[in-house]
Amino acid sequence: MLIGFVAGEASGDLLAAPVIGALRQRLPGLDCAGIVGDRMIEAGASAWWHVRELSVRGYVEVLRELPRLIRLRAALRARLLAARPAAVVGVDSPDFNLRLEMQLRAAGVPTVHYVSPSIWAWRPKRIEKVRRAADRVLLVFPFEQRIYDAAGIPATYVGHPLASSIPQRTDPSAARARLGLPGDDPVIALLPGSRRAEVEHIGPAFIEAAALLLAREPRLRFVLPVAEPRLRALLIPALSAAGACAERVTLFDGRSHDCLEAADGVLVASGTATLEAALFGKPMVIAYRMPAASYWLMRQMGTVSFVGLPNILAGESLVPELLQHEATPQRLADALLALLDDMPRCTRLRERFAAIHAELRRDTPRLAAEAILATLRP
Repeated sequence: MLIGFVAGEASGDLLAAPVIGALRQRLPGLDCAGIVGDRMIEAGASAWWHVRELSVRGYVEVLRELPRLIRLRAALRARLLAARPAAVVGVDSPDFNLRLEMQLRAAGVPTVHYVSPSIWAWRPKRIEKVRRAADRVLLVFPFEQRIYDAAGIPATYVGHPLASSIPQRTDPSAARARLGLPGDDPVIALLPGSRRAEVEHIGPAFIEAAALLLAREPRLRFVLPVAEPRLRALLIPALSAAGACAERVTLFDGRSHDCLEAADGVLVASGTATLEAALFGKPMVIAYRMPAASYWLMRQMGTVSFVGLPNILAGESLVPELLQHEATPQRLADALLALLDDMPRCTRLRERFAAIHAELRRDTPRLAAEAILATLRP
C-alpha cells in the first residue's frame, strides 16, 4: 500500500515525519512517497522530489518560478495517478497542494490536507477551494474546528505537533551546555527564517540589531541557527560589518530548538518559529520583511491584525511585531530591550505561553494517522 505525501517546505517536513512514523507502525508494509524532506526520509518515506523543490516565498518570487512549479506538479500528478495510492496527504503549501488534491480527488484518489490554509487570517474564500480539494482536513489550531464545522467540511483537530515535541518544562542551562555556551552570560536567539529570501531580507537587520544590543549590554551572547548550510553565506557580509559583535554571534547548523531553549530573549522572523519561541516560553520580538510588491498584495488580502502566531492565538498583542520599514535594527533592539527589562510583562508572557502550550498539546501523530487511515480507499 502506498500513501502519497507532498510537503512544500521545511515546516511541512517537520509536521509530516511523525505522522509517517505513526502510519508505518500501524501498517508495517506501508510505503510513503512523494515530495518529502530529510525528516520524512528518516521516518521511512521515499523522495520522488525533495522539499527544497517547492521552497519558494512571496507572490513575486512564485511568479518567477511558476512555470517550473507547474511542470513539477504535473509530473507529480502523473506519477501518483500511475501508482494509484490509497490516499494522498498534502502538507500545508495550499497554493501548490489544493489544486493537486482537486485533480487527484476527481480521479478517485482520497485526499487529506494537513494544516488548514489561514482562511481566518487572509483570503477566507479559499475555504471553498478546500471543500473541493480535500476529503478531510487535519487542523492544528483548536479554533479552526468551529470554522470547518460551520462550513460542513470534514475536519479533525489533531493538535500542533510542536506542542508535544517541545517539553512544557525546559532547561536553559542544559541547552547552553549542549551548545558550548558559558552558563552565566545572557543569550539572545536570532531566527531570521528558513528560506533564502527571508534570510536575505531580515538576517542583516537582526545582526545589526545584535550589535546595538551588545553596545548597551556587553555581556550578551547571540546564537543564530542556520536552517541550511547554504544560507550561511548570506550572513557573512553582515557579520563582517558587525565588528566586535561578530565574535559574540555563534552560528549553528540547525539546532533551533537548542538555541531557543538556551535563550533569554528572541528576535524572530514571522512564521512557525514564532510559535516555537512561544512554546519555549521566550519573550520575543517578531519581524518580517519581503519585497514591497509581495507585502502590498498580502496586506490587501489580510483579515487579521497580527502576523505572529502567538498574537493570533491569543487574540491580542502579546509581543511586538515590526514589519517592513518598521523592522529597523534600532527599533528591533529597542523593542527587545524594553520587553526584557519589563519583568512583570515577561512573567505574564510565560503564563500565557504555557496556556497556549497546554491547549495545543495532543497526541498529534496518532490522531492524524487515525484520520488518514479512516479516509483510505477501501
